[in-house]
Amino acid sequence: MQILIADDNADVNQLLRIQLAQAGHDIVSASDGNEAWEKFTHGNFSVLISDWRMPQVSGLELCRRIRAANRPDYCYVILLTVLKGKANYLEAIAAGVDDFVSKPYDADELKARLLVADRIVRLQAHVRRLEGVLSTCMYCKKIRDENKVWVDIEEYITQRSEASFSHDVCPDCYAERVKPELRGQTT
Repeated sequence: MQILIADDNADVNQLLRIQLAQAGHDIVSASDGNEAWEKFTHGNFSVLISDWRMPQVSGLELCRRIRAANRPDYCYVILLTVLKGKANYLEAIAAGVDDFVSKPYDADELKARLLVADRIVRLQAHVRRLEGVLSTCMYCKKIRDENKVWVDIEEYITQRSEASFSHDVCPDCYAERVKPELRGQTT
């Protein structure tokens, strides 16, 4: 995953960069919220790991900006914080934060939370693909898939969901097609 780190503590920032890069992630780091916002607007990040308290733009404000940007790809936000308590938790959730890790953080716990983040980001991308515009043949109703291959609509949907099909005839088709065919057979 491509992860943006925002932490004004140089030691924490460097440790996160090293640990996450060793875990196979593509890391970009920023030393404050302004720099993180600038990098976010020019990148495509799956995850933001941000300190809550930073000069100029806090992690909370950074999260609010990300949510307000309403980009097509979801960015999962993990807030690193020493702050505790229900009021802080509720404030962060209202700002759009997805998860919290307490400082000092445990590397294994952070890796586990990144597995969850990856699942959420992949699921969101999958749903977006299912909601997208499908190129459909106006005659045979086949759908052009992501490999530009034309497939039957049932095959397309079955491969990408848990849906199954039963076939029926809608009232319009019955009146326009089936009923005239039935009349033609009885004469």
